[in-house]
Amino acid sequence: MKKKVLTLLFCGLALIVKSQNTSEKSQKQSVEKSIFGIQTGFAGLWINNELKLSNQIALRTELGFDAYDNDDFYSDAGFLLTTVITLEPRWYYNLDKRASKSKRIDNNSGNFFSLKTSFRSDDLLLDFGDDKDAQIVDNLSIIPTWGIRRNLGKHFNYETGIGVGYIHYFSKNAGFTKNKGETAINLHLRIGYQF
Repeated sequence: MKKKVLTLLFCGLALIVKSQNTSEKSQKQSVEKSIFGIQTGFAGLWINNELKLSNQIALRTELGFDAYDNDDFYSDAGFLLTTVITLEPRWYYNLDKRASKSKRIDNNSGNFFSLKTSFRSDDLLLDFGDDKDAQIVDNLSIIPTWGIRRNLGKHFNYETGIGVGYIHYFSKNAGFTKNKGETAINLHLRIGYQF
C-alpha cells in the first residue's frame, strides 16, 4: 500500500511540475519593468531609461549630447556637441519569437519600431571648433525608426537603427526671418552598458 501511495504521489508531483512549466512557456514575454543605461556611438553620448508600458511597449527617455552640423544657419560653427532630450515609445515586436527560439530577451534585447522625438537646445553647447561663440538653432525632430538591440554579455549591449522623419528649426527665436522644416534621418549605431 505504501508503494502505491508513494508512486501516485511522485506521479502527481511530476504532473504538477510539468503543468507549471507548460503554462510558464505559454505566457507572453515582456519587456523589462525599468532599465537604466548609458550608450555611446560615433555621434554622441547618452544616458537612458526604458519604462515598461505594456508587455511589448516601453517608453525610452534619454538625455545626452548629439554631434551637430549647423552650417544651414551658422556656417563657421565647426564640430559641436549639443544637448538633446528624447522621448521614444518603442514597440518590441518579436520578443515571443526570440524566446521560443531560446534567444535572449533580457534588457529588452529584440527588434523594435519607435517614434523618436528629440529636442536639441542652445542652452548647453560644447564647442570643439575655433569659434567659442558658436550657436545652434533650437530644433525638434520626430522620426519613425526601425531598430534592433542585442546583448553582449550580462551588462553590455549594442543597438542600431534607421528611420526617416521631420525636423523643425525654431529659427525665428534665433533672429532669422522664418522657421524652417526639412526631412531628417536617424541612422545610429551605439554600444552601451546596462546597470
